Amino acid sequence: MNLIIDVGNTRTKLAVFKNNSLECKEIVETSKVLKGIKGLKKTYPKVKSAILSSVGYVEQDVLIYLNRHFKLIELNHETKTPFKNLYTTPKTLGIDRIALVSGSVQQFPDKNVLIIDAGTCVTFDFINNKNEYLGGAISPGIRMRYKALNNQTANLPLLETELPDDLIGNSTETSINSGVVNGILKEIDGVITEYKSRYSDLTIILTGGDANFLSKQLKSSIFANSNFLLESLNFILQYNTVK
Repeated sequence: MNLIIDVGNTRTKLAVFKNNSLECKEIVETSKVLKGIKGLKKTYPKVKSAILSSVGYVEQDVLIYLNRHFKLIELNHETKTPFKNLYTTPKTLGIDRIALVSGSVQQFPDKNVLIIDAGTCVTFDFINNKNEYLGGAISPGIRMRYKALNNQTANLPLLETELPDDLIGNSTETSINSGVVNGILKEIDGVITEYKSRYSDLTIILTGGDANFLSKQLKSSIFANSNFLLESLNFILQYNTVK
């Protein structure tokens, strides 16, 4: 059994896999990640291997515990991956993007795949049917757009994410919802259309915290899977521990 740790800036996802089957998933505050890991270790004593993916700082006591109790892989730019990386600045490529591309190779081998991760940012990552990662794009996510309107103006309020009833907002609140939500939907649909104009046999994966919210509104045919990053990290762990 494998322990998957995806450390974010404020929240951390913890998951336990038995082979390729997701047995358990928890979301904890990053400041309480060690407590969460110890709890899973107690519940699943057969977990022997772990992979750590982090976009920020990980407390030293967390690393000490992981190395003491598990065979640990810390995902970085030197970790073995199943694709050829043609990014011109490979050391700046986010490790979450590395994981997502690796997972796409496992689930859709020899395919042109566009992975869209709708989280704090919206990232677009493309790998072709020659197993070459070419790059993609980075854009502000839904909550970042709402916060930017509030932070960068004097009078616009900070709203919760809400699907607009109409394209035409008839109040400040409905105008913000229309601008943010319709804007990001049109952006994603537009990017997909451009990729399809180059690669007609395109497979599209949508993941991330806002995947379920967005998938119902997008026009394109996609595979929506909010657990795709966790599955991808589990695959990388398996890929690096096979004898």
